[in-house]
Amino acid sequence: MEKLDDVDKQLLRLLQQDAKLTTKELASQLGLTLSPVYERIKRLEGLGFIKQYVAVLDKSLLGQPITTFCQVSMRYHDKAFIDKFEEEVQKLEEVQECYHMAGQVDFLLKIHVGSLNEYHDFVKYKLSQIENIGVLNSTFVLKEIKHNLGYFIP
Repeated sequence: MEKLDDVDKQLLRLLQQDAKLTTKELASQLGLTLSPVYERIKRLEGLGFIKQYVAVLDKSLLGQPITTFCQVSMRYHDKAFIDKFEEEVQKLEEVQECYHMAGQVDFLLKIHVGSLNEYHDFVKYKLSQIENIGVLNSTFVLKEIKHNLGYFIP
């Protein structure tokens, strides 16, 4: 993996804060000219440090104020069942994030819905229809204390 210099790190910090900054604005903040900043961005994209640019939306304004973390434990743990679960969960639009875990729980899902009734229907008609699920344990977010989309860059 290529090592990042201090300018690369500052550039990544700036883009994490506001990906709409123009190359001119970035150059000004970094004390560089346009061309080196443009080349650095292209290099960082090519190396995979920058995976994509997205707009962060307000879940409440979208009618999805309920955030749930759902722990899923499988009955059987062979490769075919794990692969099938991973394939099926990709199709569930309510699932924002899914992690394969080590420990007592097999998968952790982060889910956004509009109401508890919507979550009930999601579990009943979608999630529980995936073969081999043994136990579902849901936890509901009461208040979001910290939500940082960016990564710490030392």
